[in-house]
Amino acid sequence: MSGKVVLLGADRAGEAPGAGRALPSLEESVAYVAALGKPTAAQILQDARESGRVAIQPRCGVGGHEEMKALLKALQAEAAPDLLTLTIDSHTRLKRFEQALRTLNRDPQDLNGYPLVTHGWQRGRDLNESVAAPLEIRHGSPDARALFDVSVASGITSFEGGGISYNLPYSKAVPVAESLAAWEDVDRMCGRLAELGLVVDRELFGTLTAVLVPPSISLAISVVEAVLAARAGVRCISVAYPQSGHLVQDVAALRTIPLLARRYLPPGVQVHAVFHEFMGVFPKARGHAEDLIFYGALVARLGGASKLITKTYQEAYGIPDTRANIEGLRLAARANSPLLDFVTVDTDRVAEEQEWILAEVADIAEPLLEQHDLKAAVAEALERGTLDIPFSASRYAKSEVIPKRDAEGAIRYLSAGGLPLSGRALRRNEELLGRGTQSGAEADPGLRSLLADLTGDINYFLTLFGETDHEGTS
Repeated sequence: MSGKVVLLGADRAGEAPGAGRALPSLEESVAYVAALGKPTAAQILQDARESGRVAIQPRCGVGGHEEMKALLKALQAEAAPDLLTLTIDSHTRLKRFEQALRTLNRDPQDLNGYPLVTHGWQRGRDLNESVAAPLEIRHGSPDARALFDVSVASGITSFEGGGISYNLPYSKAVPVAESLAAWEDVDRMCGRLAELGLVVDRELFGTLTAVLVPPSISLAISVVEAVLAARAGVRCISVAYPQSGHLVQDVAALRTIPLLARRYLPPGVQVHAVFHEFMGVFPKARGHAEDLIFYGALVARLGGASKLITKTYQEAYGIPDTRANIEGLRLAARANSPLLDFVTVDTDRVAEEQEWILAEVADIAEPLLEQHDLKAAVAEALERGTLDIPFSASRYAKSEVIPKRDAEGAIRYLSAGGLPLSGRALRRNEELLGRGTQSGAEADPGLRSLLADLTGDINYFLTLFGETDHEGTS
């Protein structure tokens, strides 16, 4: 795209919704979605679960409007994903709308995603009408209210994020109380839309930092966000979980999601498990990368996920091109083949792992859910460290949790920090890491050894494929 961009949508950059050309009413936006003649994201997810297949969705987002439309159309024409994505640029995520506009006018290729607020809702509708699959907004914003307003006006029926999961991994200095309040506004709007007949899928980013995230942390935070969303009126919740790399642990975590929904959420709320293919260091060799992509798709199938977020063979080299995205989608979709019905997993081991995940999630989440003011309880727990994530970007989390892979590659707690895990759970983690009989200096690996172990754990698949050694040397 060249020349000055003329904004077609409701909002001029840097201004609140309604400051420029007014957004359509909620009623008009609901009617627009109904007239589109294609399923909503919630309907796609429900159909996938009922049919026993995994819906497939790519990551994708570029700055220019025509380029974004061409990308979506190419992905649909050649790979037919069940859902498509608008990944939003960093300026929009942080509400730097004027900067997004300047960059868009100067060179759209400098944007790392699509600036929907800057382009506006009419262009959003143009994208929506160009493809048959429903769209989802993926971004990373602690305050996505303006983005959500334009998304709804665009007829987009799935919106990712949450007040914890889109704050701690991405933002350094945004108080959690502020992001929780902003996301409560989004969720209340979803409740209003549901009353008008439009169910918006709200996907929770349980992937967090996506680096060595113990399942119970991911799922406990998703439980808290899901409870807050349901209380605000959300009627379709997708719980995303990141691939750890250990078959039994990943299948158990995915199969635990519907159990958690029944335990903690009211009836009438759709809940779907979403699996993110491995988000750590990807192998460089194309064959190795494609093996990992197909393996992840099989895990999603075995775990009963409603949806899979795919990867590409170019993952190790940066943002993939269109052809790589198409090939990744096609490869992942093949895991839905009925010829693979023979592929199974040890149900006894999965059941045992589920039992422990459920117990650890209860240890972390239930003390918060018992509080009268859940949002305030979350902020206080993060300050105390009784709610925490590893490797947080935020100064509002202690980041005292230290994860480690056990001998089989499953992610355990080397240190649970201040998490209120039971003594029984802590002893099991120690035993699985081979530390149950050690004490004192013998149990303390030392900083240099710890960093080497973490590097090796992060490079898990590189080591498995022989692209590096355990210490991370290529």
